[in-house]
Amino acid sequence: MLLGFDIGGTKCAVTLGKEKNTKELNILGKERMLTRGTPEQMIGKMFSAADRLLTANHLTCQNISGIGISCGGPLSSKTGTILSPPNLPGWDNIPIVEAGFKKFGIRPVLQNDANACAVAEWKYGAGKGYDNIIFLTFGTGMGAGLILNGQLYSGTTDLAGEVGHLRLAEMGPVGFGKAGSFEGFCSGGGIAQLAQIKVREQLQMGHPVSFCKNLDELPGLTAKTVADAANNGDELAKEIYRICGFYLGRGLSLLIDILNPQVIILGSIFERSGALLHSTMHEVIGKEALKDAYTDCKILPAALGESIGDYAALSLATM
Repeated sequence: MLLGFDIGGTKCAVTLGKEKNTKELNILGKERMLTRGTPEQMIGKMFSAADRLLTANHLTCQNISGIGISCGGPLSSKTGTILSPPNLPGWDNIPIVEAGFKKFGIRPVLQNDANACAVAEWKYGAGKGYDNIIFLTFGTGMGAGLILNGQLYSGTTDLAGEVGHLRLAEMGPVGFGKAGSFEGFCSGGGIAQLAQIKVREQLQMGHPVSFCKNLDELPGLTAKTVADAANNGDELAKEIYRICGFYLGRGLSLLIDILNPQVIILGSIFERSGALLHSTMHEVIGKEALKDAYTDCKILPAALGESIGDYAALSLATM
């Protein structure tokens, strides 16, 4: 039996699962809770939820073979410590692995959420059967998890895969604290920023915009708002996604040339709106990346969908 803890800035989840033939993962139970209270209080709530899941399935701690903890970074997988993640105020130097060991008698595996998702897609999703994989979150932010030569690669200080920090242009939307970054152009927040710039231009010139009637509505623009408009034929919305696709292609070209992966798996926005990005993205990669490396690399949407957080935490428990 496996226990998974998914720690997020808004919600936390505790999942009980069982691996079947190393190729399938069955989720036996799950509890979710809002992330409210001190770290110690939240850890207590999660451990109590784990106890309830075990009891409900007539199990004890002795039945657990592995525990995984997925959390936003920064963190230290080596010391098992959460190190002040920006989305978890107050979680400063929290020895979560030690706490888990004291509670359950098994040392949990701690990784940042992008790495955990990479392991999940590698073991149970779009990356099954491959040894060299890049997983890109492409959601609220842009981070990567790397599976290289059949092993998770997290780097010297767990900072491998911070591709959102790469600067792709001198100017542009801000992501990861850097204008023109990969995250600035290719994330939910980045697409919203890009939409605000483009929509403001049109409105100030007196041109109507179907998905934003006036300047007061600019702060409410989201990647989904623009995607819905693009799918309904709005040319400005399509152009915003073409720009995103251009820089997505530029960023992927760098990763293809440096790491020569078999497959790149993209989550969230690419899963939902890949059709708006494909053409421009592939056009740019075709021009920028090494031909043989590009030919041998598949670019796929993540396969685990909304369940990826559950699979991510549990997949760490199998390592």
